[in-house]
Amino acid sequence: MDYLYISIVVILHICLLLQLYYVLVVYRKLAVFKAPDLNSQTNLPLSVIICAKNEVQNLKKNLASILGQNYPDFEVIVVNDCSNDGTEWFLRDLSLEHKNLKTVTINDHPRFKHGKKFALTLGIKAAKNENLILTDADCYPSSENWLSLMQRNFSDQTDIVLGYSPYEIKGGLLNKFIRFETFFTALSYLSYALRGIPYMGVGRNMAYKKSLFFKGKGFASHMHILSGDDDLFVNQNANSQNTKIEIHPESLIWSEPKKSLSAYFSQKIRHQGAGKAYKNQHKRMLSFQVLSGLLFYTALIALILVKGPWWIIASVFFIRLICQIFVYIPVLKKLKYIDLIWFLPVFDFIYYIYIMLLSLISIFRKKVEWK
Repeated sequence: MDYLYISIVVILHICLLLQLYYVLVVYRKLAVFKAPDLNSQTNLPLSVIICAKNEVQNLKKNLASILGQNYPDFEVIVVNDCSNDGTEWFLRDLSLEHKNLKTVTINDHPRFKHGKKFALTLGIKAAKNENLILTDADCYPSSENWLSLMQRNFSDQTDIVLGYSPYEIKGGLLNKFIRFETFFTALSYLSYALRGIPYMGVGRNMAYKKSLFFKGKGFASHMHILSGDDDLFVNQNANSQNTKIEIHPESLIWSEPKKSLSAYFSQKIRHQGAGKAYKNQHKRMLSFQVLSGLLFYTALIALILVKGPWWIIASVFFIRLICQIFVYIPVLKKLKYIDLIWFLPVFDFIYYIYIMLLSLISIFRKKVEWK
């Protein structure tokens, strides 16, 4: 029992130190980051690209806010990917009102099946401008200054701009957990980008140069993976010199979250496959973070079961929690999710269980589709 007790205590404290490193060294980068005010004097020509497959209702709801951006020179390209819900006719009518709206249509083929990467590639090829802004049909900008804020980060050195896309705040625990997972994902990829280690981005709010896309041969190296049109592209093309983040409150892109647990899991499993193709450095980096969190809770529970001293259990748990609160509060404010701070102790534990279950499910569930 003494040997077991000592082993658990040692593992617990090692995991605590690792977790404190992630919280106080990595994530604190985002906590102290200050988004500059909107003071851009440049107005680079932009091409906004949206891929839509049977999204006519979302396009009716959201496209006007994108076409109505307070920006002098931009086009909006909607890739109509084999839709049969009236998308073609809606876009045709809307293009009569907005001359900067361009449609690329993909017709269904019985023997040729494709995913979003093919549709996005056609949209990028159709773009007349060098600087591309990407979002989805079910998304809408938080302000008419979205394009101004995203494009101000482009320069001769900056090829990629990582934005942030929160989910709408609605009732229910599922919505709260979806938003917590979104927060934690953003906390990680934005913080590492600030440390000069960009490893992913989210396609609902992201920008990059057309020349970079073709220089890296687009999605050719991972076209066989259904997901990854956003995170794998960033993983393969981003570096410490060519990537910036944009999290000004007016630059956010909001999206409607899934309403059922099954739909949410299907979405996350589809995304899970891309992680296997990350660079080895990034896979190790992220694996250590998740593994240290899982082992931290495992060792904590084990210490409770062997009836370890309560003061060790309490002190280790609250040291980590207090550090998290200290760092997470300013980040939650920046990312418009401050209400989640009250759920931190519970959702933090559930998150690691969720990651473990998601990994196990994705191993056995092979068949996934874009739409």
